[in-house]
Amino acid sequence: MDTGLSVHSSAVIGLLTGYARCSTDTQDLTAQREILIGLGVPEDRLYLDRGLTGTHRNRPGLDQALAAVRAGDTLVVPKLDRLARSVPDARDIGDSLVARGVKLSLGGTLYDPADPMGKLFFNILATFAEFEVDLLRLRTREGMAVARAKGKLKGKQPKLTARQQAHLIEQHATGEHSIADLAELFSVSRATVYRVLERAAVAAQPKTRV
Repeated sequence: MDTGLSVHSSAVIGLLTGYARCSTDTQDLTAQREILIGLGVPEDRLYLDRGLTGTHRNRPGLDQALAAVRAGDTLVVPKLDRLARSVPDARDIGDSLVARGVKLSLGGTLYDPADPMGKLFFNILATFAEFEVDLLRLRTREGMAVARAKGKLKGKQPKLTARQQAHLIEQHATGEHSIADLAELFSVSRATVYRVLERAAVAAQPKTRV
């Protein structure tokens, strides 16, 4: 069945511009860079964002990548969720590229908005990216609500239980959430998030024998 997404080939004309993103400053972008370079993107045309989630529309690297492409060029991203993690943003970026005559390559396949199936597939990918974020937020907030109902949490910025701290550390390690996102998800201040991560980093350091 034709999905409207064609394999990356000689159909791509003009210059290739790559964009990659990670949500934390500590996450490694090497894998994404290698994917883009493997798809033919020159290293000097790679634009990166660190410490910013796909739900944040204002990203310096993305702005530079969008400014660098011209009609006939192709913007290449490893996956759609690196470009946007909400349906409105994905559509807005996709539509703006089409209006400018710029092609969009998702991991080596070209998005064809003129094809109904291609447009549907693009919207499905965007919906799943947004769903993952919303599901995580829902689960976290439900967990916080249960804890409050049991009297374990009090006040607007409660201290986190050991289990909640472990969950926060796990979510931070995925690289999909910034400090601001974690603070919102767990209903705590950024300072609290930093303290939890700092204590975890110290605990993970090997102890020196005297």
